[in-house]
Order: sequence, then C-alpha cells, then structure tokens
Amino acid sequence: MFLGTHHPRLDDKGRLFLPAKYREELAEGLVITKGQERCLYVFPVEEFRRITEALRAAPLTAKAVRDYSRVFFASASDEKPDKQGRITIPQSLREYAGLERDCVVIGANTRLEIWDAKAWETYLAAQEQAFSELSEEVLPGIL
Repeated sequence: MFLGTHHPRLDDKGRLFLPAKYREELAEGLVITKGQERCLYVFPVEEFRRITEALRAAPLTAKAVRDYSRVFFASASDEKPDKQGRITIPQSLREYAGLERDCVVIGANTRLEIWDAKAWETYLAAQEQAFSELSEEVLPGIL
C-alpha cells in the first residue's frame, strides 16, 4: 500500500528519486503510464499485471475500453530504479504531466502518482472541500 506525500525534484536527465520507503518494493521494476488529471501512474509490476488482466477481460466491443487501453498501454514504460533509487521518466510522459523540476509523489493505495507540484496544489485545493463532504457517499457504512 502506498501512502503519503513526497516532494522530489527532477534532475536535468529526467530522473526522479523514488520515496525511500518504497524503493525496496519497487526495486525489481515498475511501470509508469499516463494517469487521469494529467498525472503519471507508477505501478509495481505485479499490480500492472493485475490491471492488464482486468482490461483483457473487458469487452473489446466497448469503445471506451479500446480507447482507454490504447492510451494506457501505448504510453506505458517499464523502468527499473538505479542503485540510488532513481527512475527515468520518458520525455513524452514528462510533457503529458507538465513535469519540469518540482514534483509531488503521492501514495494512492496500489500505485504512486507523480504530479507537477503546482498542478497538485491546484488539484488538492479544488478537491479538499469536496473530500470533506463526500466520505459517506464514497464509503457508505465504513466511515
């Protein structure tokens, strides 16, 4: 499970330090791909395989499934962190997420998300009020 908010910076070669607490879990490899709201999703390989199987089982006749799968898989990049715990984020993914220097890496349960720091601040500011009001509708009977 991935939790928390971290503030790494991209270096000049497009590399980013993974949060130290997750380096061991991701040491054997990970997959980076486009996510919603112009962030990047970072999946451990096993979680990416699980999602792959779920999409494989979805009906190919559904246009939304085809469209989502095309973008999701075409933009995916399998990476292996270096000895310092850095991953290289491909240029096309950096452009999609607007990543330049200051980033935010958030834990999002089964994945990490990489955001441009300003984009994350804007998103979070817009969502915090709604979050405080929606817990009952999202998790009925749990909270």
